[in-house]
Amino acid sequence: MNDLNTVVESAKAAFAQATTPADLENAKALFLGKSGRITELMKGMAALPVEQKKSLGAAINLAKQAIEAALNARRQALADAQLQAQLQAEALDVTLPGRQRGQGGLHPVSITLERIEAIFGSMGFEVAQGPEIETDWFNFTALNTPEDHPARSMHDTFYVEGGTATAPNLLRTHTSPIQIRHAVQHVKKHRDALGAGSDGLFSGTMPEIRVIAPGRTYRVDSDATHSPMFHQCEGLWIGENVSFKDLKFVFTDFCRIFFESNDLMLRFRPSFFPFTEPSAEIDIQFQSGPLAGRWLEVAGSGQVHPNVVSNMGLDPEKFIGFAFGMGPDRLTMLRYGVSDLRLFFDSDIRFLSQFQ
Repeated sequence: MNDLNTVVESAKAAFAQATTPADLENAKALFLGKSGRITELMKGMAALPVEQKKSLGAAINLAKQAIEAALNARRQALADAQLQAQLQAEALDVTLPGRQRGQGGLHPVSITLERIEAIFGSMGFEVAQGPEIETDWFNFTALNTPEDHPARSMHDTFYVEGGTATAPNLLRTHTSPIQIRHAVQHVKKHRDALGAGSDGLFSGTMPEIRVIAPGRTYRVDSDATHSPMFHQCEGLWIGENVSFKDLKFVFTDFCRIFFESNDLMLRFRPSFFPFTEPSAEIDIQFQSGPLAGRWLEVAGSGQVHPNVVSNMGLDPEKFIGFAFGMGPDRLTMLRYGVSDLRLFFDSDIRFLSQFQ
């Protein structure tokens, strides 16, 4: 029995000296392997009497169990030590700020569009939307631009499948069609409310039409100040007594609020647009800053042409108003000092992140 106690103590000592799992397995083989000391003792029992076999076999089993317990304890100790070493090597400093994903933001042109809508909304203008694939009627003809009108060639139009040879479909070249669609729906609504029917031009009493139409537009044009896809925002105010004076007041107020400059100067230059008469280009002049002293074109405008008023379903002898159209892309360039329009469409995060 003393020999067995010695074997158990020797095994525990060998296991304690093992510093790696491989060393421990080698030590195990010395005691529990095929040629190990416990295995040799069990083989030697073959020549012993039966009674001695029983007592010695029980003692050997107890010794074997003690060795296996010591082996498992050392395995667990080595595993725990390995885990602690790994945790220390991969320690997380919870005092450091966490790594967060960068937050997105609105595109600078979207910021401008929201600003335009907010300013005109405070003046009582609704915001209208319309399809980007338009019919020839709404995009040109209803706006006093018949098929043979020279102004059509200035739009360099993208035509698309659908429609007919005489009335093709196209990507809208401006947002003016939204004005026509909105006005037609407005007139129909009040005809129906009055039971006036749909014959002839409407000359009854109805609320004024006061609307802006922002959105994407398309023309075959691309350089530092033009893009095949660009944005427009057009405005329309139709009533029984809406004058050019109202146009000047509304647009001057808008520009001064948009650019946050009360000393901003505006100039209305005579021009031509088929859908307005008289027509004017609108220029602005800053009194301070890098653009001070220069006249910069920002919009076209004018009194709505009687033919366009008629195409809205209204009697031009009773209803009158003004319209304007401006480029939010250009307004964004002026507001933020951007020199190349193409930067807005390059998706360069370094550029876009400056506006967040």
